[in-house]
Amino acid sequence: MSNTSEIEQTGDMLSAKLLTLVLVVQPERVLLGMKKRGFGAGKWNGFGGKVQHGETIEEAARRELQEECGLRVDALEKVGNIKFEFVGETQLLDVHVFRADSHHGEPTESEEMRPQWFPRHQIPFSQMWADDILWFPLMLQRKKFVGYFKFQGHDVILNHKLVEVEEL
Repeated sequence: MSNTSEIEQTGDMLSAKLLTLVLVVQPERVLLGMKKRGFGAGKWNGFGGKVQHGETIEEAARRELQEECGLRVDALEKVGNIKFEFVGETQLLDVHVFRADSHHGEPTESEEMRPQWFPRHQIPFSQMWADDILWFPLMLQRKKFVGYFKFQGHDVILNHKLVEVEEL
């Protein structure tokens, strides 16, 4: 598993911002949200955000999901951990990726996100972050992964590593 430690060491010189990402998955469809403002505006994405002081990563994932689209979940399955570096930025984004297969409530638009269900075969990768097309298939197959992506701006991947792992 030397690849895992290589990924963990990549970008070590940067401080890290702890973030969550939740994908709500059903047998035939995936819930995504159109980001309406802030970082990633104009892209379809999962739901998530910053881990606040005093909360666990999973608590943050649940809170962000509820704040951004009104859904509550019983179970979250951690499927990935991706570190993102953006050229010119001093912080690495350390994103913990979760999958939820059942939920309570109906997706509701918030100030930040407009949720929409997409059939699994019509995921709008051309309107998502460039890395999503690489790790989404692993998430949909319930495979666990770790990754590192270095971006120039918000659209160009300069360098990346993505490794399937047994456990996180």
